[in-house]
Amino acid sequence: MKCKEIIQELEKRYPKQYAVEWDNVGLLVGDEEKEVNTVFCALDLTDETLSEALDAGADLIVTHHPMLFRPVGRIVRQDFIGRRIISLIENGISYFAMHTNFDIAGMADRNASDLGLIDPKVLECVTEDEEGQPQGFGRVGEISEELSLKEFAANVKSVYGLDQIRVYGDPEKTVKVAAVSSGSGKSSLDDAIRNGADVLITGDVDYHTAIDAVMKGISVIDAGHYGTEFCFIEEASKFISETFPELKVICAGVRQPYHIF
Repeated sequence: MKCKEIIQELEKRYPKQYAVEWDNVGLLVGDEEKEVNTVFCALDLTDETLSEALDAGADLIVTHHPMLFRPVGRIVRQDFIGRRIISLIENGISYFAMHTNFDIAGMADRNASDLGLIDPKVLECVTEDEEGQPQGFGRVGEISEELSLKEFAANVKSVYGLDQIRVYGDPEKTVKVAAVSSGSGKSSLDDAIRNGADVLITGDVDYHTAIDAVMKGISVIDAGHYGTEFCFIEEASKFISETFPELKVICAGVRQPYHIF
């Protein structure tokens, strides 16, 4: 199986044209003509996940967040990015990333499904598909029954399998309409308010944004950037496995990238 054949199917499912202007997606390191037998899926290409991929004998690594966002001025072992690039090339591993295109065409629906949103619609529209239907970040919809913010937050914590989350707002406030925008989704806050959401679930929410949101009448649940996006690993590996059953697909271990003391 050639690398370009896998990329073709990935970009058919998660169209590259959906990626926003500042993003950097696609084949970032390697040869599209390379023969691939083993694919390794991870959220980020860190030293740890690269080591896992090497141990697994991966020919192709697929991540959500691109390791390369901006032009690289030099590639040397003394630099952690350069060290990873050199390791990829030395070991003949190709590296592919799908970021905001996956957020739009995969992550948003997965988040909505996990949270049980009813008839979810696009939260922050950024483009359209070939049929003129809106496509964009996040989803918003009703939940199956009214809950207090405290009860809904407990559900969010359970769904994402998290040890802790941060909740801004009155714990007894009623939640009926919820919005979710994974990763660092505070840019979707005004869209959540316009859509009548009682709460926005996202990550990386700063203090002032959160307390101002509460004053605007919407609660915020910060489930973390990693917490709202590590489902990428499962989604990507499932798609690749089902599309190419002849390939060996291995997933990075799920580990929060921080410790709580």
